[in-house]
Amino acid sequence: MDSPTVKDDMMDEMTAKSAKRSDPLLMSVLKSRFEAIVREMTLVVMRASRSAVIKNARDFSCAILTYDHRIVSTENALPIHVASMDLVTKPITELFDDIRPGDIFINNSPYHGSTHHADFTLCMPVFFDGEPLFWAMALSHHADTGAPVPTTYLPFAKTIYEEGIHFPCVRMMRDYKEIDDVIRIGLTRNRVPELWLGDLRAQIGACRTAERRLGELLAKYGRDGIITYVEDWFEYGRTMAIAEIKKLPAGTYRYQTRHDPVPGVADDGIPVCVEVTVDPVEGMITVDVRDNIDNVPGGLNLTENTCTGSCRMAVFNNIDASIPHNHGSASRIKVLMREGSAIGKPRYPVGTSVATTNVNDRLISAGSCAFSEMGAPFGQAEGGGHLPVGVGVVSGFDPFKDGQPYVNQVFVGYAGSGARHGYDGWLTYCGPANGGMINLDSVEVDEAMYPFVIESRGVEKDTQGFGEFEGSPGVGGVFYPVDHDMTLVYAADGTTFPPRGVLGGHAASPTRSEKRLSDGTVATLPAFNAEICEQGQKLMFLASGGGGYGDPKARAPERVVRSINRGWLSPEKAVEVYGVSVSFDDAKAEYVLSSAQ
Repeated sequence: MDSPTVKDDMMDEMTAKSAKRSDPLLMSVLKSRFEAIVREMTLVVMRASRSAVIKNARDFSCAILTYDHRIVSTENALPIHVASMDLVTKPITELFDDIRPGDIFINNSPYHGSTHHADFTLCMPVFFDGEPLFWAMALSHHADTGAPVPTTYLPFAKTIYEEGIHFPCVRMMRDYKEIDDVIRIGLTRNRVPELWLGDLRAQIGACRTAERRLGELLAKYGRDGIITYVEDWFEYGRTMAIAEIKKLPAGTYRYQTRHDPVPGVADDGIPVCVEVTVDPVEGMITVDVRDNIDNVPGGLNLTENTCTGSCRMAVFNNIDASIPHNHGSASRIKVLMREGSAIGKPRYPVGTSVATTNVNDRLISAGSCAFSEMGAPFGQAEGGGHLPVGVGVVSGFDPFKDGQPYVNQVFVGYAGSGARHGYDGWLTYCGPANGGMINLDSVEVDEAMYPFVIESRGVEKDTQGFGEFEGSPGVGGVFYPVDHDMTLVYAADGTTFPPRGVLGGHAASPTRSEKRLSDGTVATLPAFNAEICEQGQKLMFLASGGGGYGDPKARAPERVVRSINRGWLSPEKAVEVYGVSVSFDDAKAEYVLSSAQ
């Protein structure tokens, strides 16, 4: 990570390029003001939303873009939501020539720049003195979209006609008033309409908040001052990105992973190949994903948005984390994709409902692993995927609320991350597309909101990818419905091809999906499935951990002992994998290195 002195030098270099520049102190102030606006938007969505997937798990993001579609600030957001949010607003200005203050547009169309159909993005133009200057953006993953199956993830949906409602850049507010026709369409095509409308209005509140705060900022510092700051902020991001890319070894690095087989959609799985070319002289990284298979007949295809964003994320994950993730830094990453590819731009009307998770997770992991081909300390091992049984969409009729229907995604237990040089993987990861930004649900809150019980959740010992640096172990759990039959829809990638290690690191244990029947027997469930869990039955899962980084024999014995004392590694496995023996110290009440070690 760069020292403040190095960053100050970058700022001086950037400032010297033009006579028209912000004062560095003012630039720092305005950076924080923009971030504060996005944080306030975030609080509005989180506190005003109704569905658990938004307010509990925090599956939403807010951002500010310039009116000409350049990312300014994405504070505290999910990476997959905002890494290529510039694509979401571009179709609006192409489709409408009468945009004015008080408009809000809704876009969840994967063929109009959106991530996937469950991510409803509200886009509000922000005017100052009659001129449109910014977009206030609030994206939320909604609980239901009216698909034939009660879920927002449909790996078997061949086309968009099986996904539920699509709003392809539709104006939903005019003169600060909701357009009733549009709202009525959304309410009609939803299993939980009050939930949908409540979540939508939370997003409206966030956009209105940003409009007000940006107006105050523009009034205080003036149009020219704010616009100058924005251009300088982009130049700063560009300059820092170039400086980091110049530190990387030149060359082309290739990596291939594979998504699990999905019967009838991809019987042999979906290979995901990434080629990363680093040009330190130009300060440019090219991520090429053109060498991949054509669209598959299911919802696992990526969208242009998710493919672009994930390629950017793979790069951002492997350079200095302090670099602003704005238009300037993104301009140093070139993404090459082709239309009609499962890892690229989809060809209408193939299904893309799972575009933010499964194959997308594999793409981000493959990009990070490509960096590991440079050798240590670069890159990261593969991480676990998004949608095991513990992160399924639950639905049913609540017996404690007069049989009222419910639909929502829960985050009972999710996957862990792969290791990187110097760091073991972490538990609260969920998947590469979110990188730790999704909250793990509170057991008590979930049980208070929905008619099911979470019997257990915890780390399963010896499930991590072993290495000089260990991947995260897997998380297992058990939950079951109370006094009714509950449907769970999930897509548990990592069952056949678990997350692999790099540079000698081992793979993690595979994902596991099971159900304990009423007689106590345990049945293995399909990895991609809509399962009815009847009264007296229990759902069981292991969400995979992450792969290891480096040769396990190079792991420091102290790190081995730490893993044992955390309950993540057994003493027997420590001897087998690491050649490290321990004994229990009664006085310390913990394991220590054996005296013979």
